[in-house]
Amino acid sequence: MTNVFILPGLGNSGEQHWQTLWEKRHPEWRRIMQDDWDTPRCADWVRRIDETLSGVEDGTAVLVAHSSSCAAVAHLAEFTKHRIKAAFLVAPSDPLGAAYPAGPTGFAPVPMSKLPFPSVVVASEDDEYISLDRAREYAAAWGSRFVNIGAKGHINGASGLEEWQEGLDLLRSLM
Repeated sequence: MTNVFILPGLGNSGEQHWQTLWEKRHPEWRRIMQDDWDTPRCADWVRRIDETLSGVEDGTAVLVAHSSSCAAVAHLAEFTKHRIKAAFLVAPSDPLGAAYPAGPTGFAPVPMSKLPFPSVVVASEDDEYISLDRAREYAAAWGSRFVNIGAKGHINGASGLEEWQEGLDLLRSLM
């Protein structure tokens, strides 16, 4: 059995975000809720993800991360004892970038070590929170397949992707 976990970025994923729409379409998928969505400590997010994974059979968890949660997954991979099946990392943000919001702490530096599980990094050509080159660097360092989906902004609710079938197909190929 595969356990799919939705990991939203800062602000949580709104009603028009593909993560929320996927969760509605697949009620068996679980969103990992965080205590602070706006000014979080990365260590708190990572701890919550790790605690949640302790309740599932090793090798069955697929992480569907957006934005700052991609960095949280990279931090998690450095210490977790849980075997993760795969990670789908969409629109990773650059916490050292000029557009990264003030408030969140501990996301930088983003670990640049190979992830111990298969992964895909999906990026957009006009994401305000990361350059395409930086997203490509993350993918290379993490050992991830890299997918450029063109000019889709931050690949969020404002991108107009609705249920984002292309992303769902990429996730299924990873699973």
